[in-house]
Amino acid sequence: MRLLVFFDLPVATKADRRAYTIFRRFLINDGYDMIQFSVYGRILNGNDALEKHMKRLIDNLPPDGSVRCLSVTEKQFASMKLLVGMPLFQEKKVSPQQMLLF
Repeated sequence: MRLLVFFDLPVATKADRRAYTIFRRFLINDGYDMIQFSVYGRILNGNDALEKHMKRLIDNLPPDGSVRCLSVTEKQFASMKLLVGMPLFQEKKVSPQQMLLF
């Protein structure tokens, strides 16, 4: 399964930018990969790992802004479609002909 984290954090003041940087570094150090700007995800092995990482996420939340998370199965994650842009190096490349099959 995967845990996806979506966030919008203020960056108006120096303290806001510092909180943003600390939260983003936490995500990266905790094994999350950037999917898009302000969207990070990581692979988990079952519900026990989900509970563990949810607690870690809650313990490291920034003081302001909006942070949401969503857990999805690997099958659900694999069905995500890239509509515009280039796939990240972590993503399997799909030819335009294969995209038409979706």
